[in-house]
Amino acid sequence: MPKLQAIVFDLDDTLYSERDYVLSGFQAVADWAAINLGIEAVTGYATLANLYFEGVRNNTFDRWLTLHNKDRSDIVPTLLDVYRQHTPKIEPFPEIVEILQTLVGSYKIGLVSDGYLGVQQRKWSALGLNSFFDAVVFSDSLGRENWKPSTAPFKLVLEKLDSLPEFSVYIGDNPRKDFFGARQLGMQTIWFKRALAEYGNLEPPGADYHPHLMVESLVQVLSSIEQLNL
Repeated sequence: MPKLQAIVFDLDDTLYSERDYVLSGFQAVADWAAINLGIEAVTGYATLANLYFEGVRNNTFDRWLTLHNKDRSDIVPTLLDVYRQHTPKIEPFPEIVEILQTLVGSYKIGLVSDGYLGVQQRKWSALGLNSFFDAVVFSDSLGRENWKPSTAPFKLVLEKLDSLPEFSVYIGDNPRKDFFGARQLGMQTIWFKRALAEYGNLEPPGADYHPHLMVESLVQVLSSIEQLNL
């Protein structure tokens, strides 16, 4: 009998590219600004994308407004709302549907994801993967204090999956938070360390944050699961 019974995935940069969500949000902001601020949409989007690819992750919209000579810091909360409330134009990684099709029937499939609840729900809806999953937990539904690395969302997803921690594995991308809570419960962990991922260059801050295994492509996920089953 296989050791593992449940496979639990992270969402961002695990099932799809988080960069695609960011750029989708920037397009929504650029379209809004073209109507409300007089910033041409193509130019506005290009400026936002350039800031992102230059590594800007804080005060992006303040910088963007300054670059377009708009002294409107008061409007940043509105831009954030447009960004967070837009309908994402994102797709799963090409390999993920095939992987899920392979796993379904042999394992229970779950999801644990951090982030603002409405934002994560819209991402989830856009990806169209719900039919593959037996349990979905957005940690924000438990309160911000229960975002990863808290053990709370992992406990809940395991309850929903009716699986013990020692028979379960969590697959995520961020070593600063994805594996600590899962390991505290006794789950196995796999780090999907994709070169272009938002957190691909981070290192675990301590021994308890390290994954049990690391893969650099989704095609290695299945072989890693088989390895944990030995």
